[in-house]
Amino acid sequence: MSLTGPLTGKTAVITGSNSGIGLGIAREMAKAGANVVLNSFTDRDEDHALAAEIAENFGVEAKYVAADMSKADDCRRLVVAAGGCDILINNAGIQHVAPIEEFPTAKWDAIIAINLSSAFHTTAAAVTGMRERGWGRVINIASAHGLTASPYKSAYIAAKHGIVGLSKTVALETAEDPITCNAICPGYVLTPLVEEQIPDTMKEYGMDRETVVRDVLLKRQPSKEFATVEQLGGTAVFLASDAAAQITGTTISVDGGWTAL
Repeated sequence: MSLTGPLTGKTAVITGSNSGIGLGIAREMAKAGANVVLNSFTDRDEDHALAAEIAENFGVEAKYVAADMSKADDCRRLVVAAGGCDILINNAGIQHVAPIEEFPTAKWDAIIAINLSSAFHTTAAAVTGMRERGWGRVINIASAHGLTASPYKSAYIAAKHGIVGLSKTVALETAEDPITCNAICPGYVLTPLVEEQIPDTMKEYGMDRETVVRDVLLKRQPSKEFATVEQLGGTAVFLASDAAAQITGTTISVDGGWTAL
């Protein structure tokens, strides 16, 4: 099946995209006609099967490239292996929750590397080609925690604030090119990353799952609903579209009103 859409002919590279938000964005990009490059640090048959599924379902080219976003060389190799990167979506991320005095140094280093430094390396590798082709979009998946803070998430919040700052800097450096750079700031999205936090949070607060979801996870999300990966994908497609050509260096919150508080 061959489909056309507003992003037909473009190639979107999405880091950390074999599950969760990244996979949801990849599918929405493909639905809009873009060829997609999926990525994670694993190299399993099921990873490559996801790319084959997207290619079949949306009539686009899709492939999976294994690359470890904690390693600078792998980040840059991903962009080269994509064979062209018109839309770069820096999504890879991990999380760890602990008081700062107990926060493991190795966890801090890994979160900063994967959630922040990887975006620096992929963007540095992609911008030259975007300039040569005369078009480009860099879309960084930040967080409501890129605009505000919560306790016990020092590394994650530092990294996400850094992503917002990096987005502004890249936008200014590419302002006279037909390239934009923005950050999407989701609130809570029900993904494997969030699912992993729920049991620890239940234990910490002595609550059942339903109460943790509503009164802890979604406490600061006034809608009391999770955002969906499809909504985030649609936001990314918009930022990649011609309608967003003069939107650069800013954040778009998809957080149910969290940052309005």
